Amino acid sequence: MPEFQSHQLLDELARDTRTLAETVEKEFSRMTSKDLNRQPAPDRWSIAQCLDHLNSYGHYYIPLLENAVLKGEQQQLAAPPRFRSGWLGNYFANAMKPKADGSIGLKSKAIKAHTPASNLDGRAVLTLFLEQQQAILDLLDRAKRVNIQTLRVPISIARFIRLSVGDTFRFLIAHQQRHVLQARRAASELNLQSTISVES
Repeated sequence: MPEFQSHQLLDELARDTRTLAETVEKEFSRMTSKDLNRQPAPDRWSIAQCLDHLNSYGHYYIPLLENAVLKGEQQQLAAPPRFRSGWLGNYFANAMKPKADGSIGLKSKAIKAHTPASNLDGRAVLTLFLEQQQAILDLLDRAKRVNIQTLRVPISIARFIRLSVGDTFRFLIAHQQRHVLQARRAASELNLQSTISVES
C-alpha cells in the first residue's frame, strides 16, 4: 500500500479542497436556484443534486472526523512523519478519484440515504457545501498534529468497517472531486454560465 509524508498528504488534500471550493464559488455562485436545479436528463443529477449528495456525506463524515481528531488531541497521539494507506481505504480513494483525463473508474448508484431530492433550494445547498469545505480545511490543519494512521472513522455504508483518518480524508475529498466534476459537466451540457444573474 502507498506511503505518504503525513504533512505533505494533508497539505495536498487542503489544496484540493480549496480548489473545489473556489471552483464551485466561481462557476455556480451566480446561478439562480432554478438553474442549479436543472437536470441534463430526467435520470441525471442537476448541479444542486450533485452538491446536495456531497453535503449528505459531509453531514456524516465531518462530525466523525472532528471526534477522531479531538480524540487524538486529547490523548496526545502525536503525528507520525509517514502515513501508510490501508488496502480498503486506498481502494475507496482511488475508485472515487477522477482520472487525469476526467473519466471515472468505478461507477456506482448512490444509496438511499445519500440520494438527493429532485427539487432543492439550490442557493442553500451551495452555501452549505462551501461551509463544509471550510470545516474540512480546519480539520485537515488540526490533523497535522495527531496520528492519522491509528485514529479511525466508521464508513457510512457499513459502520463496522473503520478507515484511518488519513484514508477517510482521501476518500471524502476524492468523492467530492468526482461529483463537482459531474456538476460542471451538467452545467456545460445545459450551457449554464457563471454570469447568469442572481435571483432578486
